[in-house]
Amino acid sequence: MPEPIGWPDDPDSPPLLPASSLMVEDGLELLVPIEEDAGEMFSTVDENREYLREWLPWLDDVNSVDDELAMIRRIRDVKNFNWVYLIRRYGQFVGVVSLNWVDWDNRSFGLGYWVSESSSGRGIITKSCRRVIEHCFVDLKLHRAVIEVAVENHPSRAVAERLGLRLEGISKDREWLYDRFTDSVMFAITAPEWNVQSGGN
Repeated sequence: MPEPIGWPDDPDSPPLLPASSLMVEDGLELLVPIEEDAGEMFSTVDENREYLREWLPWLDDVNSVDDELAMIRRIRDVKNFNWVYLIRRYGQFVGVVSLNWVDWDNRSFGLGYWVSESSSGRGIITKSCRRVIEHCFVDLKLHRAVIEVAVENHPSRAVAERLGLRLEGISKDREWLYDRFTDSVMFAITAPEWNVQSGGN
């Protein structure tokens, strides 16, 4: 019988890190940001500030290109695991899909996402999240995906539902959003469930 090769079969082996780029479809690609992206990232965030502020708690922390640059440098430090993908549609930055956390011991991960107002309603986020989940299950050998969003954030809830995640529960006062607490809803799916709904083995 062959010896197990690599994580998670060999727990002493380090897990694989996510890819630096993922192709979603023609004209839609996910790329880890580099420092040269900071200006474009800030411009997009600033143009969509009021739109994004409804559900994202970090807008007051992004007030300059230097703030974006600091974020890029922070996420590229492996000690601060927060893997961010820029969503580029025909080269233009339109949003983000992120691995907000990875629990390597239990092989689970959490997704976050946002898209610019002008690019919403086109299926971009759903397609991008599907690609990241597939990458995490197939290539990184993770087992459970989690999406947690505000109860009243119906567009983000719809993304999780379209992806086939099940609703697992509601957390009271889960997040402070500028001037109030918001309740959150948790969705999740396991790799075997994902394979069944995707027609895999």
